[in-house]
Amino acid sequence: MQVSEIVKDSERFNPVPQTVLSVATDILDDIEGASEEEEDDYMFNEGELEEEDDETTGIEDDGEPPAWFTSQQRMDELRSTWRRSEKDTGSPEFQVAGMTERISYLTKHLQQNPKDYSTRRGLVALVNKRRRLLNYLIREDEQKYADIISSLGIRHKAPGRVESREDKYGRFNKQKSVKKHLQKK
Repeated sequence: MQVSEIVKDSERFNPVPQTVLSVATDILDDIEGASEEEEDDYMFNEGELEEEDDETTGIEDDGEPPAWFTSQQRMDELRSTWRRSEKDTGSPEFQVAGMTERISYLTKHLQQNPKDYSTRRGLVALVNKRRRLLNYLIREDEQKYADIISSLGIRHKAPGRVESREDKYGRFNKQKSVKKHLQKK
């Protein structure tokens, strides 16, 4: 349908004086004629630009997906492996699996950006939080602790047991007895 036909159809509903209508159609005809003649003014012709497919979006120039995307996929995979149930998001195994991947991603980031001190601070906090979760896990279930440490490749030193007062100070000599004048009466 041409623009002039649309103008004529719209004239049926909104009557416009004939002079205004003829001027508008002349302008529209000039614009349509000019666009057909001036195809060389554009840097690219239609069809020269490649359309992005769904498969290529998110891929960097080297053909590899971005590091954050790969890390996110690996984190989802690890979390689904260590999930206790379908709706589990808070179990220590689930959290440790996600934190381990985030720690590896942040470590790679800091190797490339050594002056990024705020990320370094966040990484240290994340490592400490994972350590506390692993300490909890070893107290609750040693078998799951051993499984998760071996499968994720985490270096973690299990906390030692807390010594009793006698064990801690038993190797030292007993304190001298309190002198009579210092005793409370």
